[in-house]
Amino acid sequence: MEKRTNNSRFEQYKRIVKFLSSAIIVVLELTLYVYVWMNYYNVNMTVAFWRRGNWLVAGEYLVLLLLLHRMYGGLKVGIYKYWNLVYSHMISIVGVNVFSYVQVVLFDKKMHNPTALIVMTFVDLILVMVWAGAFKKLYVFLFPKKRLLLVYGKKPMFHLMNRIGTREDKYEIALTVPINCGIEKIVKQAEDYDGVIIGDIAARARNQLLKLCYEKNIRSYTVPKISDILLRSSVELNIFDSPLYLSRNIDGLAWDQKVVKRIEDVVIAFILLVLTSPFFLFIAIAIKCTDRGPVFYMQNRLTIGGKVFQIYKFRTMIVDAEKKSGPVKAGERDPRILPVGRFLRATRLDELPQLINILKGDMSLVGPRPERPELAKTITKHIPEFPYRLKVKAGLTGYAQIHGRYCTTSYDKLKLDLTYIRNYSILLDLKLILMTPKVLFMKESTDGFEEGKWEDPALKN
Repeated sequence: MEKRTNNSRFEQYKRIVKFLSSAIIVVLELTLYVYVWMNYYNVNMTVAFWRRGNWLVAGEYLVLLLLLHRMYGGLKVGIYKYWNLVYSHMISIVGVNVFSYVQVVLFDKKMHNPTALIVMTFVDLILVMVWAGAFKKLYVFLFPKKRLLLVYGKKPMFHLMNRIGTREDKYEIALTVPINCGIEKIVKQAEDYDGVIIGDIAARARNQLLKLCYEKNIRSYTVPKISDILLRSSVELNIFDSPLYLSRNIDGLAWDQKVVKRIEDVVIAFILLVLTSPFFLFIAIAIKCTDRGPVFYMQNRLTIGGKVFQIYKFRTMIVDAEKKSGPVKAGERDPRILPVGRFLRATRLDELPQLINILKGDMSLVGPRPERPELAKTITKHIPEFPYRLKVKAGLTGYAQIHGRYCTTSYDKLKLDLTYIRNYSILLDLKLILMTPKVLFMKESTDGFEEGKWEDPALKN
């Protein structure tokens, strides 16, 4: 059996490789922008910028580029898959280039030809594709995939194994062992692998395994429990000679947070409703032309405190779609979905009417997705902590929607929702709102959506 060798002799240089890869593409993009600015825009300004002004424009472009790359993950070489990396990177590029054009117009108080910036964006795309491909190959060569040992409890973690299996370029589950085979034996076996995945096992055994992995310098990946989420978001107190973790456990958000969040909801939802109003007209016509049924679909959902409200959506399925089947999730090939409904679901445009729910106060822009009372009741039988997510208003977008996928289990979605609730801030809200456009057209966000491909354990009878 192969002995553990820290996966690669280059492991200690991983941060340097990541930094250099990021620096190369950012410098190329900045250089390209400076060239376009100097030769196509600055020379055509009514009053041209001089040395310090040009440095300021270049510096501003660089700062904004780095901020967007950090937000969207455009520099996560070795973490994202190839097309995900290119996609994340180009969202940042498009965003900063659009901002730069608007800035030029505001500077000169007149419209300029955007052709140069458009061409620059396409050149950026080519550079990014070449860069992502080259450094992906270099990364795989320097840092081979890690061979991992998965430790599980009463049930084999097939869901986790399937998710890890989607990143065969980074990880390989070489062996799975039950915790009841003995911790000492597991640790001894782990020394032959590049790390241990500690699954959902009893807390006492997990703590012992964690300590032994630390003692033996064995890399460990731990699946968190609900209590871990609560503990991780607690406040550390050092007023005694023994550290304490304070968990205030207030009911949802503080009153000042609720006021600011409500103002945020009303202002942004109103602006979005005005900007998207043409879509309402086109979508309504498309639905009416399909089967002449109602444009909107209303359904009972749960929000803060278990309150039931009627959510608004554009109708994507035939009338009375659940009359025979009852409340069931729709698969991608579900015959009940209208042709126009497939497009609306794929682009998430069917969710637009929920801006009205936000203005009414039923929902918030950011929060846990509102669940149906019937499904919530079923899930709660398997996950008693599921109602914890009702401590805040349901949201149009949220932490679980950004970081999860369609096939994320209810238990994992609960952990993501609790992470949001326990770490709430207005800045986190704004970050999640800005990250939402990224996941709208990502195929990975709907992995497992095909009918029959995925089943949530909490929805099994």
